[in-house]
Amino acid sequence: MRALIQRVSSASVLINGKDRRSIEKGFMILLGVGREDGSEDASWLARKISTLRIFENEEGRVNLSAEDVDGDMLVISQFTLMASTKKGNRPSLDSAAPPETAVYLYNSFVSELDSRFHRTVLTGEFGASMQVSLVNEGPFTILIDSKVRE
Repeated sequence: MRALIQRVSSASVLINGKDRRSIEKGFMILLGVGREDGSEDASWLARKISTLRIFENEEGRVNLSAEDVDGDMLVISQFTLMASTKKGNRPSLDSAAPPETAVYLYNSFVSELDSRFHRTVLTGEFGASMQVSLVNEGPFTILIDSKVRE
């Protein structure tokens, strides 16, 4: 499971051209689910992100979590995070989980994140046509892979 976390001053998603969900300060998270992922990956990643400290404190040191700064989170499903560009010029998406598995693990991740994070967790809609907008603060962007626990 891969998550691309962006520290934002605002982010929103427009779902099927009509339903808009938005946050102010916090994390905009793109989440990709792979064929080899399971519930443990979703739990581990939610634990990691819920306490990730990438906001500055009073001294300007990166040492505060989204919760510490009263931030929120917006989670968007993004199967293309599982793309491989190893061979040729067209990305292979063979390592992405099939939709029925991916939606289950996406929902598991969101549920776990919601139970650990004591602020707002909004989502896009799995499989829907979405337009995502954000203002990346910093910019600060981090990729976390549950199979490469660095």
